[in-house]
Amino acid sequence: MMKNNAIECTTIPNIIEDIQFEFLEVTMSVEFDPSTVDISQLDFSDLEEKYSVKQENNLIDCCVLCDGAPIAPESKAPVLKKVLTKLFSQSGKVEDMYLPVEDGKTKGYLIIRFSNPIEALKAIKSLNGKKLDVKHRLLVNKLSDIEEYVLSGKVNDEFNAPEFPPFKETGHLNQWLVDPKGRDQFLINYNQSVGIYWYRKNLENEAVIEPREQWTSTYMKWSPKGKYLFSMFPQGVQSWGGEGFQRINRHLHPGVRLIDFSPNEKFLVTLSPEPIMDPMELREELRKDYPFKSEDIGKKLVIWDIAIGLPVKTFALPPNLENATRMPWPLIKWSYDDKYCARMGPDALAIYETEKDFQLLGKNTVRIEGIQDFSFAPAGIKLSSSKKSDPLDVVLTYWTPETENQSAKVSVMSIPNKSVLRTIPLVQVKDIKLDWNESGKYLCCNVTRHKKSKKTFFSNMHIFQLSEKDIPVDKIELQDLVLNFKWEPNSNKFITISRIDKGELSNSNVATESNTITFFDVEEVKVGTTSLKKWVKLTSLENNTCTDISWSPKGRFVILTSFNTQNPELKFYDVEFDDDKPKDQNPKVQSNLKLLSTQTFSGLTDLQWEKSGRFVTAVSSSWKTKINNGYSIYDVAGHLLKEEHINGFKEFLWRPRPESLLTSNDKKRVRKNLKEYAAQFEEADTMDTNAALREIILRRRQLLQEWNEYRNQVRSKLQLKDVSENVEVETIETVKEIIVEEKEEVIED
Repeated sequence: MMKNNAIECTTIPNIIEDIQFEFLEVTMSVEFDPSTVDISQLDFSDLEEKYSVKQENNLIDCCVLCDGAPIAPESKAPVLKKVLTKLFSQSGKVEDMYLPVEDGKTKGYLIIRFSNPIEALKAIKSLNGKKLDVKHRLLVNKLSDIEEYVLSGKVNDEFNAPEFPPFKETGHLNQWLVDPKGRDQFLINYNQSVGIYWYRKNLENEAVIEPREQWTSTYMKWSPKGKYLFSMFPQGVQSWGGEGFQRINRHLHPGVRLIDFSPNEKFLVTLSPEPIMDPMELREELRKDYPFKSEDIGKKLVIWDIAIGLPVKTFALPPNLENATRMPWPLIKWSYDDKYCARMGPDALAIYETEKDFQLLGKNTVRIEGIQDFSFAPAGIKLSSSKKSDPLDVVLTYWTPETENQSAKVSVMSIPNKSVLRTIPLVQVKDIKLDWNESGKYLCCNVTRHKKSKKTFFSNMHIFQLSEKDIPVDKIELQDLVLNFKWEPNSNKFITISRIDKGELSNSNVATESNTITFFDVEEVKVGTTSLKKWVKLTSLENNTCTDISWSPKGRFVILTSFNTQNPELKFYDVEFDDDKPKDQNPKVQSNLKLLSTQTFSGLTDLQWEKSGRFVTAVSSSWKTKINNGYSIYDVAGHLLKEEHINGFKEFLWRPRPESLLTSNDKKRVRKNLKEYAAQFEEADTMDTNAALREIILRRRQLLQEWNEYRNQVRSKLQLKDVSENVEVETIETVKEIIVEEKEEVIED
């Protein structure tokens, strides 16, 4: 094999001799002065052409070694060879395949020869690690690796167990949920410090841990259910947790800018503008902990397993986003149960199965011409076509724009079978926003349409009812342009903010007095034997400056405001106010709207609701404004509970909570006995705010406990008397003196 690529050793002396002879022949014809000869000017092209060696494809570079194949009887070897040939032919032309057989069965490995080395490398990249079935996973490598790693002695024949890092105890990551007082935690990021505190109404901040300097280089972020806290640093992301917020893992991704999470906190997504480097370009001490491999080089988007801190999938950015100045985020979207994730590319949607090493669902992408946006339902849905015993369905929606030959379309797709459940065509479309209801049963498509002049715009809303038969769609036609839309959590009501468009679509977020806030509720409509929902207006608020809607996480209470005014107002509304309804309200709906209060907060940049919906924080961040930096905490009625102004204040974050473990019956029992629980909470609050009263209450509890212990002792003795006649009875006499009358008499001497 060496003869094909090199000159035989016996010819080398002849070549040297010819070169010397020709060089002497030239030098003898002229007067030779070594100082005047420039060797670089000599022409050796005739010699190079005469003794050049033509390079051919090295056969060993065209071959790959595949291990992990099924061990089958010799009679089934031809069938196995045919199946594997078909599989490897996806990477290129298979010239030959060697499948060894010994003792009447295959040996579990094979050698495949492709027509060229490029096809061999393609097979390694696409098939290495591929699962044939539950028991068999292919391991594909270059055949030349045998010489490089085995024959060279780089691999030791004796197995040496790898060294595992010592186990680090982090404690229970949800320890904070068992706080006896049921307190919430919040984080504040200010100057160069980050502090985490317990919150109790009308009390000073009680630190969970001492504030830490240089804990993050930019911002912090909680995972969706509050188990982890993530900090940013130039070389990647760090995760923290446990009672003392110890560091759990480091996710090395240099230059990371954006992070996101899967709904159930299994996976972390990071994005960096810097492509992943080749590990061989790093210093040896850095290469040891570098988590990326050669196939990850040049990519910028990474999915991590949070628990183990290692990357599980990397992606290159789509060509249209490679040099984008503004990045749409998130680029990876997740199903409600973390079983699927998807990303959008030009004219295609790639859906991956997380439980199968992020392999493409169905082994290929979904071809969708011109796809603009997509979104998974935030919860599992029981479709009318599903059986009662079937698990909840995973559903996603996407839309495609209008072209010369076809209308715009909104489609709903079922996963994993990729079947389209319902599609609606739309015309004169400028944009579509996809808004899922929290339950996943309703999808609102907020369609921005243009008139024939294409200079002014208006909106239509199409609401899909996914749990109903054939997925009916309710259409709401408006003359206004909808600027904002928000579903109420745990309900099918929603609010819109709109105004008549005058060619100012690009300035739709600017607060003006021409906005209209409309509250929509639902009424039942009978269509034959089927009861469907129809959305109707509850009431409208004209001539309003609000542009933003912020619902309480538990619904019912909502704040309307604007982040783009100098002194924004926070308007607190109750949509289920327990009072007489106004006369002008639609009598067919049950809701009742009431303005509870209005607060002014200068420099407003964000609103942060606490998970239970009891408190909301208005934030003024120095990242966006220099006015009134700090935060104020309000209750749902708009009463100010706490206010703090901090120079260099950056962010405020309530710690999220996981979903409640209480059943619907448990919640009904709590609501029924709410007054009793409220009295206990008020007593606890009073004890925290009044130290003297606290001592009195604790003393009374101690006396009550002693009295109950005494009563239990007496009862136990009385019960023993009934079961045994030999029990000695102890008689306790209590003498009680009562003064019936008292007189004072003066005795004179």
